[in-house]
Order: sequence, then C-alpha cells, then structure tokens
Amino acid sequence: MINPGGFPQHVGIIMDGNGRWAEARGDRRTQGHLAGLQAAKRVVKAAAGMGIRYLTLYVFSTENWKRTAEEVGFIMGLVKQYLRSELEFYRENSIWLRYAGDSAGLPPDIAAEIKSVCNETAGADGIQVILALNYGGRNEIVRAVKRAALAGEDCSAINEAAIARYLDNPDVPDPDLIIRSAGEWRTSNFLLWEGAYAEYYVSSVLWPDWTEAELALAIETYQKRKRKFGGVS
Repeated sequence: MINPGGFPQHVGIIMDGNGRWAEARGDRRTQGHLAGLQAAKRVVKAAAGMGIRYLTLYVFSTENWKRTAEEVGFIMGLVKQYLRSELEFYRENSIWLRYAGDSAGLPPDIAAEIKSVCNETAGADGIQVILALNYGGRNEIVRAVKRAALAGEDCSAINEAAIARYLDNPDVPDPDLIIRSAGEWRTSNFLLWEGAYAEYYVSSVLWPDWTEAELALAIETYQKRKRKFGGVS
C-alpha cells in the first residue's frame, strides 16, 4: 500500500514496448506509438494526482534515428501533432512542459514547436513534465562540458557541481526513481549523470498497457527500498 508521505519527487520513465505491443496484435509498429501516447497521458495525469513534482519521459533517444524512416517519421509527426493539440490537457492539469535533449539535431519545425509549447506552459504550478527527445545521457554530458568551456570555466577546476550546472535542466532535482516498462534491464543511455543514485523499477508490462495502477505499484515498490547513497543505513 502506498505511503502518502513517501512519494518520489522526480520520476523518470523509459517507455518501452510500443513496437512489441503492436506486433503482438498484428498491427504496424506505428500503431504501438499511438497507443503509447495515450498511456503517457494516463501516467502523467496519475503522477500529477499523486503529487509527483517532476516526470521525465524518454520519448526518443539519440540512437533511435537508426530505426526505419517510416517509424522515425511517424514518431516525429506524433510529436508535432500532439504537442499543440494537447495544450488544453496541459492547462487543465497545470502541467509545465519542459525539454531535455539536443534540439539542434531535431527537424527545425519540431524544435520550434517544442520551444513554443514549453514557453506557453512555463510557470504552471503543477507537475513538470520533461520530454527527453533526441536525448542521450552521454550526449548531454558532452554538451554540458562544451557549455562549461564556452562559459569560461577553468577546465583544471571543473568538478561535479560545475558539470551539473550545465546539464539540460540544472534546476531539476536528480530522479529518485527510474522506471522501465516491457521487462528490459538496460539504462539505454537515459539520465546517466542524474540517475547515479536513482532506484530502478522494471515492469514486464508493455508501455501501451500502463495505467495508474502500474505507476502505483512502482511507487509502492520504491517506498520499500532503503536509500543509502553509498553510505550505511
């Protein structure tokens, strides 16, 4: 049973299994991404209702460009179509939409749409949903080091705090819990720096089948963990 006072502040989710979900039904993989979008809405709403402050969703990695042109094009089309059409959903649930990733590697129209919607929702007092799109943990660290160098940081004096200041969202606390659906036990280059001491939860349920109940089970499991951060309890 969930402890009302023990919710993680920041949850990251690797939303895996869209393609397998569609293939198991004899559908094209693209249909799985459409179903995965609806699951994301359910989970965002559930997380907001639980009082979770930050939710990072792994939408598209820097490695996902290796997929077929049809699948990549469909995902980018979904992003562009639904970012703005869901604006009322963001407002109804007081969602502040944010971005993590290398926007320079996105199609210009997608990058512009993300920037616009993030600006329009900025400052909302509910959950902050961070879309990790064209995102890779290694890529983020490299970009952070480059930002530090351009800012004139003394390379010989750079430490962990200095790198953290130049990450994509330096004001967002590190994730307490990282969830992966579809039963895969890999980090897949997600929040490598920020997730150093996150608790991990792997579910066998494919992402399109996720509901509030799945999120609640993940939170309940998290609450049973003893977080020691390298120390002793």
